[in-house]
Amino acid sequence: MGIIYYLLVTAVLITAMLFYLKIADKYDIIDKPNERSSHNYITVRGGGIIFWLSAFICSIFYLPDSLYFLIGITLISAVSFWDDISSLPNKIRIAIHFIAIGFLFHEMFWILPLWQTVVAFIFFAGVLNAYNFMDGINGITGLYSLAVLIALQYVNLQIVHFITPDFITYAIIACIVFLFFNYRSRARCFAGDIGSMAISFWIVALIIQLMIKSVSGIWVMFLMVYGVDSAYTIIHRIYLRQNIFQAHRLHFYQVLTNERGLSHLVVSAGYALTQLIICLIIIIAYSWCHPVKWLVGICLIALYSLVYLLKFAMLKKEKTI
Repeated sequence: MGIIYYLLVTAVLITAMLFYLKIADKYDIIDKPNERSSHNYITVRGGGIIFWLSAFICSIFYLPDSLYFLIGITLISAVSFWDDISSLPNKIRIAIHFIAIGFLFHEMFWILPLWQTVVAFIFFAGVLNAYNFMDGINGITGLYSLAVLIALQYVNLQIVHFITPDFITYAIIACIVFLFFNYRSRARCFAGDIGSMAISFWIVALIIQLMIKSVSGIWVMFLMVYGVDSAYTIIHRIYLRQNIFQAHRLHFYQVLTNERGLSHLVVSAGYALTQLIICLIIIIAYSWCHPVKWLVGICLIALYSLVYLLKFAMLKKEKTI
């Protein structure tokens, strides 16, 4: 599709966002700050609905091939938007998540052994929820997703063609539009659960397709920054005997903004840039032999883990234990 068409899609998404802002304001779909928040002003929640809208527009042009993806992202977006408006029990929300992921795994059921499919199923369900947990400051979801999508598009066009480029381009456009409203000192809207879950579902769908086409799992490193932060934060909270399903301020990015007073925009850009650099290293290492590229991945995890440990030096003593 030509650039004129992509500009038209961009205009449609911007118009849809402006319309949603009015609707959300009218019906009080808002995020109120509390003691666990990283912001101090009331903001419209659920602006990430344009991720679903962009996915819908893209999918209808590629039916029936995109049917499973469309059903999955619609299910997970619907339950997430419902959760944005009025909280749902965890059991219902997680059950829908697993059903939605099941649609992504329809190909893998016939490729992988059952035990590997189950492990992958649980892993990617965790990825979706980790993505949701990481959505806490202005710009982080949009910029981080944009970095991963740019890397995926490069791989798709230059290394391993695994999907129609439009499926990545539409996601990139949605990120750019969302960032126009969110990447500000005072954001006009937050992604909400619908935004973080929809874009993470989209990215997971792309990574699964890439893993199938390339017969390599190294591409999960494209989500390494979020993965390390989420995993270590969960371990930290378990150590503190906290409920890991409740809101908190112990992610590294939260410590950087709340404890050290760094700008949301700077921290978000730092996360995205770090992941982009890691993606570049993984892309370079992909052509190397199997043991070496995984060794590179393990070294990257170890290096970023050391960076994460700086969090504890930044935390105030009374908040660590």
